[in-house]
Amino acid sequence: MEIIRDILLVLHIIAFAGVVAGAVGQLPKVKEGTARISGGILHSSLLLLITGLGLVGMFYARDLEPNNMKIGVKTLVLLAIIVVTLVNKKKEKVSGAVIGTILGLAVVNVALAVAW
Repeated sequence: MEIIRDILLVLHIIAFAGVVAGAVGQLPKVKEGTARISGGILHSSLLLLITGLGLVGMFYARDLEPNNMKIGVKTLVLLAIIVVTLVNKKKEKVSGAVIGTILGLAVVNVALAVAW
């Protein structure tokens, strides 16, 4: 069971890196006016959701009590990332505010994970 938890945790961290890297990769394109939401941002945010839920399930499977308030807030932040991503995915160009919002929410999510 420990191996599964470790695999989920590694995938969770990789998914976070995918969201951040996808958003940072679009920042230079904001000046050119060609920034868009890449599939990597969307898929990484969905992987964050799946692995996060798996990690919470692992807590319950090991008879541990997770911090449900923390999990709830992190889930709301992640759902905000997913909504912003889905709303802007079809657009050919997005503003720097959209990219900044995704990046900011991702940083808030990791800050909640580490500092709370």
